[in-house]
Amino acid sequence: MNNRLKQIRKEKKLTQVAVQMKTGIEQGLLSRYENGERMLTAETILRLAELYDVSIDYILCRTDNPKVNK
Repeated sequence: MNNRLKQIRKEKKLTQVAVQMKTGIEQGLLSRYENGERMLTAETILRLAELYDVSIDYILCRTDNPKVNK
């Protein structure tokens, strides 16, 4: 999951600071999520899925299709 978060963010051409400004998730915390040092909360997953316009299951690596929820 951690690599997927960084991958999605980079595909969307966003910096961690830009994500922070759009979601309110602190940059340091986002970095820890992306590096697998912290577990995502349900609220965080929802915020990121909405920002990145992908499914929750895609963030959680349950599917390789960004638009499909299992």
